[in-house]
Amino acid sequence: MALKFCSLSSGSSGNALYISTGRTSLLIDAGLSGKRTEHLLREIDVYPKEIDAILVTHDHDDHIRGVGVLCRRYGVPVYANMLTWEAMGPRIGEVSVCNMKEFRTNQEFSIGDICIKPYSISHDAADPVGFTFWSGKFKVSIANDLGCVTEGVVNEISGSQFLMLESNHDLEMLKAGPYPWHLKRRIMGERGHLSNEDAGVALLRMSGKGLRTVLLGHLSKENNYPLLALETVKGMLRTEGIEIGREMNIELSFRDKISRVYDISSREVY
Repeated sequence: MALKFCSLSSGSSGNALYISTGRTSLLIDAGLSGKRTEHLLREIDVYPKEIDAILVTHDHDDHIRGVGVLCRRYGVPVYANMLTWEAMGPRIGEVSVCNMKEFRTNQEFSIGDICIKPYSISHDAADPVGFTFWSGKFKVSIANDLGCVTEGVVNEISGSQFLMLESNHDLEMLKAGPYPWHLKRRIMGERGHLSNEDAGVALLRMSGKGLRTVLLGHLSKENNYPLLALETVKGMLRTEGIEIGREMNIELSFRDKISRVYDISSREVY
């Protein structure tokens, strides 16, 4: 069973990702208003009532803003680990007990025909996770909102045909920009966000491990440019002899519009 993936929105103004086999459909995070999320889903011909579950990566507002609304409006179960539930519960409003689902970080579970593993990442939240998804022989991974890519993260992602990877900021833009120093230090820290260069280094570590398509995510509006992120990462890969478009394809997600819908199947996912 092939997997389909779409970034509905990616950035500090709100995050929501969609993944489906056609039989099972999931949202990863719901950091936009309920109304905005409904609109973006309809752009890809999906109705909110078709969503089988919402999976939450961590408790920051740009990932949970619409969780409670969608759960109450459509009866969608919400999955998060215990510490994330404790942190976000008071902020998302009342959720029925039957729709409060708890997973354990680093332990696999299934929803419908999708196998899911939430794996631990480094970020300044209660218990943040990335996710890997399998259906049949196809694997998709998500690694957003993390300050560093550890060997453990690389191991979790290995074998994916498709990866969404954070490329949040250009380091020099961040240093010279208007943010106060304490915020710059947070973003640059090991519990902050990946720079364009960090993303490039991470992808070099993953080359030759089956990865075909990478979607760069969570680009900063103030401290990055889409073309700069794209060309920085591509340039680092080219320097090491990786042929872009043949060995690995690099594309962008957006804060204000959906990505294309990717079909991760036996065909090339370019």
